Amino acid sequence: MPLKNDHYTYRVTWSEEDKEHVGLCAEFPGLSWLSKTPEAALKGIRNIVADITNDMKENGEKIPQPIANKNYSGKFMVRVPPEVHRNLAIQAAESGVSLNRLANSRLSR
Repeated sequence: MPLKNDHYTYRVTWSEEDKEHVGLCAEFPGLSWLSKTPEAALKGIRNIVADITNDMKENGEKIPQPIANKNYSGKFMVRVPPEVHRNLAIQAAESGVSLNRLANSRLSR
C-alpha cells in the first residue's frame, strides 16, 4: 500500500530491453518496478518505496527526504576547467550579460 503523504519523485518510462514500462523513484535510485502498463508501473514503484521506508523505520535507518520537501537556496557551485571559465566569461561579455545570467540561461534549457 502506498505511503500516506507520499511526496517522493516518481517517473515512469519505457524499457525497450524489458519491453515493459518501468517505474522509478529519484530518492531511491536502486529501486524500479516493471509492468505492462504505465499506471501499474507507478503503483508498483510506490508500493515498493512504501515497503522499503517501513522496513527502514523498523530498523532505525535514515529515510531519504523527498526532494519536493527540501528547501533550496538557489545557489550552488560548479567547478569547471579554467579554459571553460574563460570562454564563458568571454561569451557573457560579448552578450552583454553577467556570467551568472549566462550560466542560468544555459542550465534552464
